[in-house]
Amino acid sequence: MLVNLSDVLTSEGMELAREVPLELICYENGTESFDIVSKSSVSLTVSNAGADKAVLRGKLELSLRGACSRCLAEVPVALKLAFERTILSPEVQGEEADDFAFMDGFSLDVDALVHDEILINWPAKILCKDDCKGLCPVCGQNLNERDCGCDTFVPDPRMAVIQDIFKNKEV
Repeated sequence: MLVNLSDVLTSEGMELAREVPLELICYENGTESFDIVSKSSVSLTVSNAGADKAVLRGKLELSLRGACSRCLAEVPVALKLAFERTILSPEVQGEEADDFAFMDGFSLDVDALVHDEILINWPAKILCKDDCKGLCPVCGQNLNERDCGCDTFVPDPRMAVIQDIFKNKEV
């Protein structure tokens, strides 16, 4: 959804407060896609901060569906986003235009802004629980559900030459 900010960026002391519905239904980070399960509206406040400059504050809560990084179980990813950015009018953006990819002239693209905020606040690793055991590297069994009994011993590759000597003596 686009919000026109021309009045706020051009009028000293002007402030705009709005609840904007989020139209984004899916978050894509370039390699994966995550469905948005629940979301609140975006609470925005834009205040003029001088000539051709404004301060944008916003907050929202959303929940996305993701996979655990260890066992691949589906888990909710809850994000509480609160942000503050200084925005410039199109005339003064100049070389900094890439920093304002969520602006189209005097219009604020709320979905693009929220996408950027999700990207910034995305967890490094999604886990179903802190002590997730993951999958067995041999058979693929989810080790949180039950132990599979596979031999998961991984020998030190630096000792491979010595292990070959012992294997040759056994024969």
